[in-house]
Amino acid sequence: MESTGSSRRSLVFLDIDGTLLPFGPAPGREPLGPGPLLDRLDPQCGIRLAALPAELVWATTWEDEANTEIASRLGLPSLPVVRWPEPSAAEEREDRWFGVHWKIRTLVEWADGRPFVWVDDEITEGDREWVRARHPGRALLHRVAPHRGLVEEDFVVIGECLRSF
Repeated sequence: MESTGSSRRSLVFLDIDGTLLPFGPAPGREPLGPGPLLDRLDPQCGIRLAALPAELVWATTWEDEANTEIASRLGLPSLPVVRWPEPSAAEEREDRWFGVHWKIRTLVEWADGRPFVWVDDEITEGDREWVRARHPGRALLHRVAPHRGLVEEDFVVIGECLRSF
């Protein structure tokens, strides 16, 4: 697992698909790249993300490609990347039983007690309960509507939460 060392700032774990790349169309936006999905990126998201009072971390299956394909298009620097270990059979059974996302265990471990916001389109109430029971720090699990992706209202909620940490 990759960590950022001694920094104790709050973290914002960022998903890409359905979050920064909405599954719905991007009306009124200029195409940004050769692929139709990359055309859905909103460059204003990069400005808003960079202004958040927290350390940004990629929490996506894109892993290193998040830095090569997404960060520069959003005007962001290269960000730390969460690596996804293979879960044990017991962890997979527990995750299914409690209805939690396969990412949550790794994110809580990566945060190591630090306050964090997880921004994803697949967050469930089971994830929230799991974090409340196992994470000693404060956390916001913020579900983004996948058809629209991250928008102004989401940034308001995330920013207010981070300022309250």
